[in-house]
Amino acid sequence: MKKVVSVLLACVILLCAGRAPASAGDDTVTASARAFALYCVNSGEFLLGVNADERLPMASTTKIMTALLTLEEAARDDRVITFTEDMTAEGSSMYLNVGERLTLSDLAVGMLMQSGNDAANAGAISVAGSLEDFADMMNARAEKLGMKDTHFVTPSGLDDDEHYSTAHDMALLMAEAMRNEDFARITGRTSMNVTFEEPADKTVSYPNHNKLLSLYDGCIGGKTGYTDAAGRCLVTCAEREGLRLIAVTLDDGDDWDDHIALYDWGFENYAAYSPGDAEYTADVVGGVSDTAIVSAHDTGGFVISRADIGKVKSTVYLPAFLYAPLSPDTAVGEIIYEIDGEGIAEAKLYPRTAVEYK
Repeated sequence: MKKVVSVLLACVILLCAGRAPASAGDDTVTASARAFALYCVNSGEFLLGVNADERLPMASTTKIMTALLTLEEAARDDRVITFTEDMTAEGSSMYLNVGERLTLSDLAVGMLMQSGNDAANAGAISVAGSLEDFADMMNARAEKLGMKDTHFVTPSGLDDDEHYSTAHDMALLMAEAMRNEDFARITGRTSMNVTFEEPADKTVSYPNHNKLLSLYDGCIGGKTGYTDAAGRCLVTCAEREGLRLIAVTLDDGDDWDDHIALYDWGFENYAAYSPGDAEYTADVVGGVSDTAIVSAHDTGGFVISRADIGKVKSTVYLPAFLYAPLSPDTAVGEIIYEIDGEGIAEAKLYPRTAVEYK
């Protein structure tokens, strides 16, 4: 029995068996990381991975979650925050001073650009009231995203035995974060200015630590991280010709090159396929109109191996007659997409407009 999934729901063909090393032809991707994963956002599938489910510290890539939650709160109320003594933190810093005032969204800039632990603490306390309550928010969101091997303790990513994630889970988190327009806008910039509310004449330019934005054509965001215990951690996102991939490396001394190698492999071997809008005229019995236009609207297409480009064939299944009444919300047929005779996806056909009884 052929398996099909709905294009209209943007659910697509499984690309690979899952989180395991993979190869294409004679090319095998290797990485220096203790754990890594390459995730296809379009299909929701993992294309490559080694130790992708191993629980490991993830250092400041934690701030992907912290910034996301902070920006979601800022979208509701981008209030001005006063930096207080209990928000101070060791390690990487946005260099906030007690008494300075800036908005929640500017704190997110400090997290994603400068990897400020002080900004992470300030955002967490401002959003949830305490670091502990914010950790509860982080863990609740992780559970909702299916991050089954993740537990957050700190908003900054400073080491804690109970603070851990996996390459698999961090890919899911990054995919969610990149759906947030504010997050995507900030993480995709090589630098950003923050103008403080107090002192009013203070403006600071913060550079993005993610060098892949400059090193790799198509990189659209990411977050770095490092502690002695975690090693170098990197989560990035790249997109070419509609195909969006996420690479995660944990404890990796050669993370820039490894991300480039992972993306090169992904883009060389897979492509986003868009069948476009399909439209047909169907005869109608018993309606105020004798015909109806039915169509399948492409909502993102699906992903195929580049070797299969040109092999996709479609078959339309539509009754000889449609019987009134017809509703734009009720499917009347479908298109089956196949490669070498195997169904890979389907799109339902719907009337463009309602057709009432005659």
